[in-house]
Amino acid sequence: MFLDIFQYSFIVRGLEAGVIIAIIAPLIGIFLVLRRYSLIADTLSHVSLAGIAISLLLGLNPIITALATTIIASLGIEKLRTSRKIYGETALALFLSGSLALAVVILSLAHGFNANLFNYLFGSIVTVTAKDIYIILSLGTVVAVILALFYKELVYITFDEDSAKVNGIPVKLINTILIMLTAITISLAIPIIGVLLIAALIVIPVVTALQLKKSFTQTIIYAEIISIFSVIAGIIASFYFNLSTGGTIVLLMLAIFVVTFFVKK
Repeated sequence: MFLDIFQYSFIVRGLEAGVIIAIIAPLIGIFLVLRRYSLIADTLSHVSLAGIAISLLLGLNPIITALATTIIASLGIEKLRTSRKIYGETALALFLSGSLALAVVILSLAHGFNANLFNYLFGSIVTVTAKDIYIILSLGTVVAVILALFYKELVYITFDEDSAKVNGIPVKLINTILIMLTAITISLAIPIIGVLLIAALIVIPVVTALQLKKSFTQTIIYAEIISIFSVIAGIIASFYFNLSTGGTIVLLMLAIFVVTFFVKK
């Protein structure tokens, strides 16, 4: 029976964490995509790998270590980007390559790859613990509340940053808040979607919703629907067909994007 799947506690935990992340990711993604900051999500996801490597070496909680490394990196990226001495994409390349190099060195100290690392790279609902659910719910709530508080400013800056500066909006502060919220969201998504696929969860539902050419609010709603459906269906499908959770979710998102793209075209 289909409902038998809910008898397994790890499935329930995975669905709980997945739905929380599926709700938060498009809220961040809409601002990154429209501002052409999508590569920041990809960069920070690779930075989080260094945090995962640290957790495996020291026996710490991977979400906490990934959160710490991505927040530090996000502040560094924003600092370099606003300094005007280094182009934005160059700063991203520096952190992406540097974090990967750091992760490889730490993993060599931890005697290389193991099953736990593989799960964090590609996502696995088995890795989600009850403690992780509380962390994901708490930090997810923080992200949602901060986005709600700065929603108008974020929308203004997204569409006209220069005008926002003229009107006295603290653009630098808002940009820093956005990239830090991105770092938090990426850290939360690691257990479900995996380090290598996190950026897809943030970007693809938004890009798909944008194909519908609706208003800003409607685009967010459609992105949320696509994200939540893909995560729930992906987790269930990965369980029954013994597939990678993160890969299954991303493939579902891509399938929805392809259908939407050609239907609208």
